Amino acid sequence: METLRSQLVCSPFRFAWQNETMTTSQTIILIILLINIITFCTFWWDKDAAREGHWRVPESRLLGLALIGGSLGAIAGQQLLRHKTRKEPFRTELMLIVTIHIAALTAWLSAPLWLPHVLAK
Repeated sequence: METLRSQLVCSPFRFAWQNETMTTSQTIILIILLINIITFCTFWWDKDAAREGHWRVPESRLLGLALIGGSLGAIAGQQLLRHKTRKEPFRTELMLIVTIHIAALTAWLSAPLWLPHVLAK
């Protein structure tokens, strides 16, 4: 049985999804937003662990979260928390992920302009 808290949090999303009031685009945006929040919180957790000498989050996990859609959360965590700003090759790899995401977003947003021409050939 669900707890009251999970019902209050999940019910609006479940209602919207079951009643088809959330579009696929809105769902994707919500998922990406959640991934970025999780990524930022993971950077925050790792920064606190670094200060206190506790167990750290592996860099591969931080980069993995950025790669699956959390690049904005990673950049925000890096800049706002001043975390891993000088660490190489982490910094370069994160910038590469951000560049890939920008290129993919640009291609996706501009697809209505060029895709019909490509498919017509």
